[in-house]
Amino acid sequence: MDTQQITAPSRATAGDRRPATPSGVIHVNTRHTNRYTVIGNHLAQHREMSLVAIGPAVHIQSLPAGAKIGIKFLADRFPESETRIAAALRELEGHDYLSRTRERTSGGRVITRTVSYNQPGGDVDRLTPKPEPRAERKRQREPMVPAMPAPATVRASVPGQRAAPPVAPPLPPLAEPQALDLAHHRAAVDLLVSLRRHDPRLLLSEDDIRRLTPAVAAWLERDAHPDAVRRTLVADLPEPLKYPAGLLARRLAVLLPPALPAAPAREAVRRPDPLQNCDGCDRAFRAPEPGECCDCRSDLWEAA
Repeated sequence: MDTQQITAPSRATAGDRRPATPSGVIHVNTRHTNRYTVIGNHLAQHREMSLVAIGPAVHIQSLPAGAKIGIKFLADRFPESETRIAAALRELEGHDYLSRTRERTSGGRVITRTVSYNQPGGDVDRLTPKPEPRAERKRQREPMVPAMPAPATVRASVPGQRAAPPVAPPLPPLAEPQALDLAHHRAAVDLLVSLRRHDPRLLLSEDDIRRLTPAVAAWLERDAHPDAVRRTLVADLPEPLKYPAGLLARRLAVLLPPALPAAPAREAVRRPDPLQNCDGCDRAFRAPEPGECCDCRSDLWEAA
């Protein structure tokens, strides 16, 4: 008898719908019944924000009202440094997921009012205290000094709509030197390290110095004197100074001086002929080569 040929798949194989070679993520979802937070895909799949910023946004939205979310508090809670957390919060502010305003209490103490938005541009809950008007802040003389003076974008005020916080213009890319010059590189490092001698608040980390060194070298390459660069970086520092590296980066990018034009070539100055002693009368006269003066040259007498 011939051997029977089996062409139909076995029951176990036919019931397994998973691909033979799975590609991409496979979700195993369990329905939450308590202790969960709804996060919009506009945040979880944001195309312009970094993952470093999306993480704090999700964490902040999961917290109850009144929870502490200061930079130092988050740095103690998570392994990221204060510098990375501060940059993430600024990124959330730039995309309208977070707003931070400084307000003065009735007791005269200055506090930071933080508002988290699970949907940028959405309505603010009525119980959320709104920032005081600009005129009121000016009347109280509260220091509101930005990292660098920049024109703020003002939107029309519509009744019932949240006023968008002023968004600082994007930071231009830091300049790079055209050519590698070790002297400029060393001078740039020394300049950045020594800034704390002028103001202790300008204490920079090694990572900040490595990031800012090419920008300072680009200034030196454009014939900017180190003292002039230093005065530009330390002049009119805001109070309080929270992010010294960010302020220095903005000044290095925004205030970059233009390259000097090429110096005009000097015109060649004709030097007078050297002094020679006349072979005939031994009198000194100027001539390109030794010989006789004009009074002793017989050819000049004959031509006359």
